[in-house]
Amino acid sequence: MKTSAMSFVKKLNRSKYLLLMVLPAMIYFILFNYKPMYGVLISFKDFSPYLGFEKSPWVGFKYFEMFFSYPDAWRLIKNTFLIAFYTIVWGFPAPIIFALIVNEVKNIKGKKLIQTISYMPHFISMVVVSSMIIMFLSPSTGAVNNLIASLGLEKINFMSDSNWFRTVYVSSEVWQNLGWGAIIYLAALANIDAQLYESSAIDGATRFKQILYITIPCLAPTIVIMLLLKTGQIMSVGFEKVYLLQNPVTYEVSDVIQTFVYRQGLKLGNMSYATAIGLFNSVINVIFLISSNFVAKRMNETSLW
Repeated sequence: MKTSAMSFVKKLNRSKYLLLMVLPAMIYFILFNYKPMYGVLISFKDFSPYLGFEKSPWVGFKYFEMFFSYPDAWRLIKNTFLIAFYTIVWGFPAPIIFALIVNEVKNIKGKKLIQTISYMPHFISMVVVSSMIIMFLSPSTGAVNNLIASLGLEKINFMSDSNWFRTVYVSSEVWQNLGWGAIIYLAALANIDAQLYESSAIDGATRFKQILYITIPCLAPTIVIMLLLKTGQIMSVGFEKVYLLQNPVTYEVSDVIQTFVYRQGLKLGNMSYATAIGLFNSVINVIFLISSNFVAKRMNETSLW
């Protein structure tokens, strides 16, 4: 026992500088991710700021029952799921395809330029992105509607038509995260052994067949892991963009759990009710993550754990 303890201390000593580098990240997650978990208790209490966490009375599942008895609860769940689902369907393959295309560019300077331009939208403030979307889609002065009018078609009021909200949201998500999402796939592509391509070229494989039978299979583990992480966020639609783009006309399709929680918690002060809804949303995400991880492990033995 003493020997194993000394061995453990030696390993810590050898890794002390690496541990110091990890320390800021650990402190961040403890303070902003784990410590706030204590606050979920108020979803089971009738929370009062004057009484505090400890003295607020327990009410059990009262607020969960209140949410499920709310007439628009299922509409909120449906909107949240559909927006997230469409974002995954269209947004998940896009960085993979983009990475494969960029990887085929042989001009180093051109490749770096394409990557830099594609990364830029990710770093633009969500408020600015939303303002750009509204401006470009404006029925009077928007560039998109001007193009539509030049083709002899009738202008579309995208932001006031509920049928277009999900399309606008998902399209902007794909544009904003295309280059950023491709980074990890480009890194994985850089690690593929060049000898595999050389051997296949000797055997007469075309570039398309090399991508089909070498590149994609080598990328498969990374793709599965990233898909699992995305699946674990299936009910986590970005609040900021939805809130900035929605209006009363589009509430029917744009009102999601996150915007409802915001209204209940910060605008109306129903902290316990808002926390209960947020906890329910997180539990659904965990269930999706565990289920998809189980399926992935059974199918191809690639999983998060």
